[in-house]
Amino acid sequence: MMVTDASHKLIPMTTFVIEYYSNEGYADLQTLNLMNNYANFLKHPLTLGMFVPVDADGNVLKEPKNYTSWNSLEHNKKKTNNISDSMGFEEYRIYQKAEQKCFFEGFTVAYNGYSVVRIVASYDESIELSFNKTDLKPQTFKDVESLTVFDEIYLSATALKTIGIHKNK
Repeated sequence: MMVTDASHKLIPMTTFVIEYYSNEGYADLQTLNLMNNYANFLKHPLTLGMFVPVDADGNVLKEPKNYTSWNSLEHNKKKTNNISDSMGFEEYRIYQKAEQKCFFEGFTVAYNGYSVVRIVASYDESIELSFNKTDLKPQTFKDVESLTVFDEIYLSATALKTIGIHKNK
């Protein structure tokens, strides 16, 4: 899914503070809390599961067949498990739950080898990250803040919720 709303891009902390103050002009407790949340978000160590759905061991999950169609159905978008997993949709629910944990949108697996997983942003293939399968850590970047060198990395609804930004629908 390609996101175009600039307010949901990953940006450096200084830009976040300056942009917020240029719009609000003052800092109340809610504003300071939001800035604290964003600063803490930037310090999160990177994991592969922030970009693509992974299982409990950090292994990349394969997207189930026809998942996009299944996930587009309104009754499947809910986070509840009202539909019995015995109906053959357990694989879809597991993938959906892992997908909902991702902090960044639009990343796909470009290479999944024996020792390395390489992912790219579907909207800009020059944004590429590699993760070592032994320790599941990125090879180049260490935390969310280190990704602010890229012009376009889009935050998911999960990331926005973690920061305390409420997405307008």
